[in-house]
Amino acid sequence: MTDRELSFDRVRVVREGRVALDDVTLTLDEHRIAVVGENGSGKSTLARLLNGLVTATSGEVRVHGRNPAREGAKVRSQTGFVFPNPSAQVIMPTVREDLAFSFRGRKLSRAEIAAKVEATLGSVGLSALADVPAHSLSSGQQQLLAVAAVLAVEPGLVIADEPTALLDLRNRSRIAELLLDRALPHQLVLVTHDLELAERCDVAVWVQDARVTAVGRPADIVARYRASVA
Repeated sequence: MTDRELSFDRVRVVREGRVALDDVTLTLDEHRIAVVGENGSGKSTLARLLNGLVTATSGEVRVHGRNPAREGAKVRSQTGFVFPNPSAQVIMPTVREDLAFSFRGRKLSRAEIAAKVEATLGSVGLSALADVPAHSLSSGQQQLLAVAAVLAVEPGLVIADEPTALLDLRNRSRIAELLLDRALPHQLVLVTHDLELAERCDVAVWVQDARVTAVGRPADIVARYRASVA
């Protein structure tokens, strides 16, 4: 087992009487992992199992050696999650305060947090907006803030569920470059309908009708997926 192995062993998820995932056995340890599939296929459920937002009805999930159903707090402390809609993550009054909030419980001094906040704001081009109301930002700027807040605390695993779904081309590109930056050490699980982004990953997982249909080289998986819906 590698230190970034993600494994699913005969995992089944039933929610409100509906099978959301069925008989998933899968092991992944690649740096950048894409998850593709149609709406309602189960791909978001697969991703949310990794930080305990969804719990398996049967079977076992392990994230870097830990079971998120039993060690949820520990897994979540080392995992960042990016939602499709940034308003679900931007919760503090100003941009600066929202970013600082991500460092809560990190045992840093106020001066250390302030320095990290300023450095992060500068790295994503939000310094000029540091003291404006966070919810006055555009959707693209809010998503940039949400991603920056996740990456700032240097999680071992980042799970991004349709992070570019609501964005224009420019902001989609900015978010993609942040998440896919290979200079950053985090492992990425990217749930996406953006097949160009999926092809930039190291491996792709195709989820269809609550099952994993195929896993492999992104270009091959994307081509098969495209053909299935053509």
